[in-house]
Amino acid sequence: MSLDPVFFYGKIKLAKKKSTAKKKTVLTAKKFVLESAKIALERHCTDVVALDLTGKSPATDYFLIATGTSDRQTRSVADEITEFGKKHNFRIFGRAGYEQGKWVLLDFVDVVVHLFDAEFRQYYDLELLWGDAEKLKIKD
Repeated sequence: MSLDPVFFYGKIKLAKKKSTAKKKTVLTAKKFVLESAKIALERHCTDVVALDLTGKSPATDYFLIATGTSDRQTRSVADEITEFGKKHNFRIFGRAGYEQGKWVLLDFVDVVVHLFDAEFRQYYDLELLWGDAEKLKIKD
């Protein structure tokens, strides 16, 4: 809010000016990864896992890992999570693998989203690599 001068009985008062812009809801990284997990589940991704890497990785705090059933589905889920991020001040820093759709990586800095097809997920096995990370409970 900004303040505008208002004249009131010969005196100047400052009145609060109401903002017409819509406020964006600010989410924490943890809340963002959990909400992104819900998006993946709603779009029929399987084996959706959110990992807390706080203190374990110098690059990010949270991973979201999910398996899509097709290239089109992984791209669609990636698009939806990206839009969700924009609405909640989580700008995407980088994106990789989108065109092929076999392993789509979305880097939101504090949160990294990995959307795999089943073959790539099994091959790279990120859950094994980050086996000491805490799995977050994803509420429906």
